[in-house]
Amino acid sequence: MPTKTAATATTAAERESRVAEATHSGEMEGLAVTAVGRQDAQEYVAGRIDSDELVARARARYGLD
Repeated sequence: MPTKTAATATTAAERESRVAEATHSGEMEGLAVTAVGRQDAQEYVAGRIDSDELVARARARYGLD
């Protein structure tokens, strides 16, 4: 089931591709995704949270808000 963020609907396959691209980009910069970050990403892929919530969780985790 697609989720809606603003006016953009995405499929699970699109969300999975976006997560894979972001993970790869981070790895190319020498970063690693934590277990909690991977769990949040899987919730995003499954459509249980939207991209805004995914970003909010990451920002809160690192004290950026």
